[in-house]
Amino acid sequence: MKIADIRKKSTDDLARESTKLREEITEMRRRLYSGEVTNSRAIRAKRKDLARVMTVLGEQLHKESI
Repeated sequence: MKIADIRKKSTDDLARESTKLREEITEMRRRLYSGEVTNSRAIRAKRKDLARVMTVLGEQLHKESI
């Protein structure tokens, strides 16, 4: 997910996206620990996407509060 695409989304869309990413990370961790999946790099990529979404969401909320 690119930062330019994330910046185009609204605050509500970003909140939904962050929730979805958190659920995906939880599911991926569960699968990793149970041995179904061995690709731990995918979890890292999802975590980075979540960090990007949360950063932009924080920026937008800060702009709205000013």
